[in-house]
Amino acid sequence: MHLEISLLEFPAVDALPLEIVERKGIGHPDTICDALAEELSRTLSRYYLDQFGLILHHNVDKALLCGGQSRACFSGGEVLKPIEIYLAGRATEIVGGVRVPLQELAIESSRRWLRENLRFIDIDRHVRLHCHIRPGSAELTELFLRQQEVKMTLANDTSCGVGYAPLNALENLVLQVERHLNSPAVKAVCPAIGEDIKVMGVRRGSDINLTVACAMVGQFITDMPGYIFAKAQVAELTRAAARMAGVESIEVAVNAADGVTAGSIYLTVTGTSAESGDDGEVGRGNRVNGLITFYRPMSIEAAAGKNPVSHVGKLYNLLAHRIAQDIVSNVAGIDEVYCYLLGQIGRPINEPAVIDLKLRLAPEVGLGEVQMHVNEIVRHHLETLGNLWRELIMGSILLF
Repeated sequence: MHLEISLLEFPAVDALPLEIVERKGIGHPDTICDALAEELSRTLSRYYLDQFGLILHHNVDKALLCGGQSRACFSGGEVLKPIEIYLAGRATEIVGGVRVPLQELAIESSRRWLRENLRFIDIDRHVRLHCHIRPGSAELTELFLRQQEVKMTLANDTSCGVGYAPLNALENLVLQVERHLNSPAVKAVCPAIGEDIKVMGVRRGSDINLTVACAMVGQFITDMPGYIFAKAQVAELTRAAARMAGVESIEVAVNAADGVTAGSIYLTVTGTSAESGDDGEVGRGNRVNGLITFYRPMSIEAAAGKNPVSHVGKLYNLLAHRIAQDIVSNVAGIDEVYCYLLGQIGRPINEPAVIDLKLRLAPEVGLGEVQMHVNEIVRHHLETLGNLWRELIMGSILLF
């Protein structure tokens, strides 16, 4: 294992005068696409395991959502044209003469996720699902099968993953606010809050401003005063989430583009902007830590939907965050870690072509004092990387 370790010599992000962090909630069209791609990968993986005893080659990381058309209004509304969702990618379809029902698995896994996560989507009336999964290339399929012969998992792409730890105050705040607003407890109290919630956080010095875009569900709001009241509830719930995250003072703007008439407010039928005019695509939303962090290193890799066994574009982004968090949590004197991992196609996944760690150390600590412990942590994570697929197909790891 060749590991490069150097110092983080530029200022910490939370020491900069300005910082911006974003999160797209579960009902955002981009997040929906990520979720459907990952749900399909999990479904395929479980099917392959049950039927053939191993996870076969697949990468179903392409999905496109074309927004529908709706007429939202107080106390109701209707979807006029359905949301169109296109699922695409590559997967093993024929095994020993046995056909894998790719289309059926894709459609059913998507219907299941939509039914379980978007309360007001009528699967039969509001959505049309299109499956365009095709057989994988001969080269990548052969590479996937070759690893069974050599008893070694081989990377099926050349890709770089990056992660860091710990989350700073603004990052944690944005993450916790969206999760709180989309929690079952909040929905039970305020059903008018839809699932399509986007939080943009800006810190100027010590001053924090959150802009919350929240799709309101018209059936629970009778008039404009009711809408204004619902917005005030969202603002107060946001402040409550901030206090739970340890932030006492913030400025909050909810649905900042609203006008003063019923036709100029963020009112929906289904709780997502996908019903009328907003589109989505895999990989355009949150990174694997659930955030879009403009002042941090980020991969533009779409992790959702890639196979959980050998696609380093998925595995290394997850692994980089895990390594960074483990080091920060367990090595005294290290305050912050950036981790970069480069995988090379055909190379064993536990042997990255590049491992680059950048550490921010406490003033009294030197690299030599922490290097051995850091090496041990990295080695442990690489040795156990071959088991990460189990967590992924069980759904215990969120990628968005």
